[in-house]
Amino acid sequence: MANKEESNPLLTPEVKDELKKPNKPVISSAAGAISAAFPMGWTADGLPMGHGVVGEPNRGQWDSGLCACFGRNDEFCSSDIEVCLLGMAPCVLYGSNAERLGSAPGTFANHCLLYTGLYMLGQSFFGSNCVAPCFTYPTRTAIRRKFNLEGSCEALNRSCGCCGSFVEDEVQREQCESACDFATHFLCHPCALCQEGRELRRRLPHPGFNAQQVVVMIPPGDQTMGR
Repeated sequence: MANKEESNPLLTPEVKDELKKPNKPVISSAAGAISAAFPMGWTADGLPMGHGVVGEPNRGQWDSGLCACFGRNDEFCSSDIEVCLLGMAPCVLYGSNAERLGSAPGTFANHCLLYTGLYMLGQSFFGSNCVAPCFTYPTRTAIRRKFNLEGSCEALNRSCGCCGSFVEDEVQREQCESACDFATHFLCHPCALCQEGRELRRRLPHPGFNAQQVVVMIPPGDQTMGR
């Protein structure tokens, strides 16, 4: 490529000095302002994503309320009535909830017998079912964590602005939610079991309905020899 000075002999000395200076990249101030206002993250696939995606996903709501004994009168109405009736036999309902949540062999029998023993212990020494809720509330915590459901502290903060400091800190929030799970089971034990049963029946199938895969062998077709 020809030199700009040789191709233009009539250029002034000032213009020649400008041509000798190296070219500098021009950075748009608008692009810098946009990048500062909207910081971008990157996914595992190398794709950019906004700042809101990086944060924790929003928590869902429980499908039915704590005192909604008969559910929401939808396609699970018969299951909700069954759960309500099983509330009068909390050992069976607790074992069924643990079976759906754990899906391990013998889960129902182990939890049902454990609950029965704790129920009899509470009735014998205290005259009420006050011992079993102290050992069953972790099931509610497991359901809340598994399906990313909103806890009592977050519900209070959303409705009336209470517990704001606990909700902002993750460790304190989880401790507060666990304490609320314990209080819910201890004060409203039958309603808590029924709510958990309705939630699990809407989200998880019964372990006995999980059909095993069947491998079908198709025999080969008739083969003929060609000439």
